[in-house]
Amino acid sequence: MFKWKRSLAILATTTALVGTLAACGSSDKGATTSSAPTTAPTAKASTEPVKLRIMWWGAQNRHDATLKALELYTKNNPNVTFEPEYSGMDGYLDKLSTQAAANNAPDIVQLDPGWTPDWAARKQLVELTPTVDVSKFDAKLMAGGQSGGKQYGIPLGSVAFGMIYDKAAMDKLSIKNPANGWNWDEFFALAKESKSKLPSGTYFTKDYGGNYFVYSAYQYAKGKGSVVSPDGKFNVDQATYLEWTKKFEELRKEGLVPPADVNASDKENDPKLDLMVSGKILVRYAFSNGYGTYDSLKKGAYALVTMPRASAPGGWLKPSMYLAVSANSKKQEEAKKFVNWFVNDAEAAKILGTVRGLPANKDISALLQASFSDQDKVGLELLRATEKDGQTWDSTSGWTNFIDKDWTLVGDQLTFGKITPQQAFDQLKSASKSYEK
Repeated sequence: MFKWKRSLAILATTTALVGTLAACGSSDKGATTSSAPTTAPTAKASTEPVKLRIMWWGAQNRHDATLKALELYTKNNPNVTFEPEYSGMDGYLDKLSTQAAANNAPDIVQLDPGWTPDWAARKQLVELTPTVDVSKFDAKLMAGGQSGGKQYGIPLGSVAFGMIYDKAAMDKLSIKNPANGWNWDEFFALAKESKSKLPSGTYFTKDYGGNYFVYSAYQYAKGKGSVVSPDGKFNVDQATYLEWTKKFEELRKEGLVPPADVNASDKENDPKLDLMVSGKILVRYAFSNGYGTYDSLKKGAYALVTMPRASAPGGWLKPSMYLAVSANSKKQEEAKKFVNWFVNDAEAAKILGTVRGLPANKDISALLQASFSDQDKVGLELLRATEKDGQTWDSTSGWTNFIDKDWTLVGDQLTFGKITPQQAFDQLKSASKSYEK
């Protein structure tokens, strides 16, 4: 299990931030800043033609930056070309899992921190060191990409988990803006206070009654720990879960969250289908590095705020994602050389910017912070606010399907009114038995 403990010192070395992404390194503190990073060392040139398949998810700005980086690598290594596969987050894991099961996974894959321990433990990835130089990476960020003491994934950055809200719309409607440090009581109170001011077809927030990530923040804030315990046991606190789901039942009845079909139609970062971008909701969860994407969709309209707290904080910092090489790859050495370049090369970093969070390479992150955009600075503010007392982020091996499949299925049934909160809890507890260690 990867259990990433936060402390002010640790978080200062794992600062990630906004850039322009979506959807999960190291900061200037403790980083070597006396000199800018140099171009990553190039392995002995090869003339044998190599085509590498590479797969990632993200918003358009991440796609554009990554494609430009691939072009640069091919320019520097003319024998290497790429077959990129990219999309939004929806359906990404299903597609990748299907390819892996058929021994047809891409050579290089981007993985969510929640998936990486499972993929490494199941031997679906190859060891990356010593080909990939990890000397400038924080050990705590590296831990989530390890299995059996070997490094299978390289962290690309870290991000803060909070909320984004439509400040322009809330100001126009005379609805009070949330502030860093707000609590869950204030969240639900603000939702109810907004009722008389919301135009028809507009709602305060998404229906998060069945959402794993936001519920996790709520349980953390209530001082009940993570949803899965450090030793791999089901740890959903029944009283807290029922309290949460019943609060959203109330919001449903009062018309403060979208109807189930509208809620299900939401597609994050899509200019037409994202419920906040289309003006249907005012508040939704977000990561610090997602601000740039939203700002590009509606300039100056949005603002970030910390995840609400209770007796304890609700938000956390986490690695943004990992880059890995598939065990199916027949070009593993060339793929590893590319990964080394992608995470350590200064020219690549200038192209990629912060589209995956502030890079985990300490020298690279220091280089980029000197030229932060206004959007980057907004994300950094959320990160700084979260790092003060942010929660522990946990990724427990073996629970990927529980989170992505079982919890989602139960959450959908709950949102559509097919089951009661108690039945939802019972179903989750029953499903968890096959995952517990």
